[in-house]
Amino acid sequence: MDMQKSLSTTRTGNLVLCALFTTMIAVGAFIRIPVPVVPFTLQFLFTCLAGNLLGSKRGLISVLVYIALGLVGLPIFAEGGGIWYVVKPTFGYLLGFAAGTFVTGLMTERMQKLTVPKLLVANFTGLAIVYLMGMIYCYFITNYVLGTPLGLWPLVLYCFILAVPGDICICFVSAFLTKRLKPALQNQLR
Repeated sequence: MDMQKSLSTTRTGNLVLCALFTTMIAVGAFIRIPVPVVPFTLQFLFTCLAGNLLGSKRGLISVLVYIALGLVGLPIFAEGGGIWYVVKPTFGYLLGFAAGTFVTGLMTERMQKLTVPKLLVANFTGLAIVYLMGMIYCYFITNYVLGTPLGLWPLVLYCFILAVPGDICICFVSAFLTKRLKPALQNQLR
């Protein structure tokens, strides 16, 4: 009986944590830091933390639920919501959040000992995945779906160079937060 009760408590805890991170990612879309040209939100911070703290599977679930809720029409993306969002050039970054969170979580799970340098490697790997997927999707959508051609240099400038400095800072913040928070969540995440 105790084992079943413990399993039920763990499942409930996992559901609560996944829901919490889904909510934080949604809120992060509306926390905007004003920078010239490119909108900067805190979504990446919460997707990065989801991978680091919840692991690959639960982190991925959190991001996928966020994406699904936005696609069914809840206005929780940075610019609204709805199925039409798949033709927005920025939708690739949302897909990148999912893949990046999974990889970051996988790398964090395999760490024998959590250290800030190892967490930074995981975070930067996730960041690279987010930008790679986001830029490829943006290029494809603008050039082949929307018919608004975008050259390679403007793509790199607007979708990477101007946007990445804030996300590099987020990688550091996430690594330090994970180092502090992960031990407290260890008993909850089984």
